[in-house]
Amino acid sequence: MRDYLVYDVFTDQPFGGNQLAVFPDASDLAENSLQAIAAEFNFSEVTFVYPPENTANTAKVRIFTPTMEVPFAGHPTIGTAVALADLGQGPDMVLELGIGPLACRAQNGSAQFTTSAALELTERPDPNLVARALGLAQDAILTTTHTPVMASLGLAFTISELDCRDSLAAIQTDVAAFREGNATHPSGLDFAQFAYVREGDVIHARMFAPLDNIPEDPATGSACATLGALLAQLGGQDVTLRIHQGDDMGRPSVIGVSTEGPSVTVSGQAVKMKEGRLVF
Repeated sequence: MRDYLVYDVFTDQPFGGNQLAVFPDASDLAENSLQAIAAEFNFSEVTFVYPPENTANTAKVRIFTPTMEVPFAGHPTIGTAVALADLGQGPDMVLELGIGPLACRAQNGSAQFTTSAALELTERPDPNLVARALGLAQDAILTTTHTPVMASLGLAFTISELDCRDSLAAIQTDVAAFREGNATHPSGLDFAQFAYVREGDVIHARMFAPLDNIPEDPATGSACATLGALLAQLGGQDVTLRIHQGDDMGRPSVIGVSTEGPSVTVSGQAVKMKEGRLVF
């Protein structure tokens, strides 16, 4: 079928959060059309749902950005789980992703998933390079808790703590610096930057991946999950975080993140906005 749904994810209000197109039954779509479809929508991700390879699971889900397939991402997982719940699945479900089966729970427009993927810290980009990529002075990058670090729970982001909310709001990306960073530190996403300010258990964050046709992402659940795992590891204790993202681009999002030992749970809401059908 070529029917699709569009959800705003990590919000309970229309026109907020992160847009996601979901194809609830992609079985009849040609393999060579999937990337082109994702590029046509030009959302940060599109998901294509298939019957599960293991019949004990709920569905197989493939996730595409405008430029590539990725093994895991947060808002596509939350949004797809809510979409499947709206179609009668769940509330408990197991989605087969590129990182393996992922347990989810979705009902009444909310969803959560838990991952036990090991936190990987792969690179330590130069703070000056990160500052140039973000269009900030180097002293806006804090290094007390951690220096900029490329970290992953399945999808890599360079995570940097900033000195204040004003610095976060002032970011103006420099694509040339992103290209320099990607050449030095290649990863699944091309030197994607996740910058944050912490105020206790409240985080304000922004994410940029311009080399992947994502100038700015309104809500990045995979990066938020990785941040939660990183802060728990650095602090030596579990964390519960409320992460605000998208405010500076007019699409406010709220992402819940909590850790329990090696496990990270991401939660949020999603609102169905559109229904449609491809006609090509």
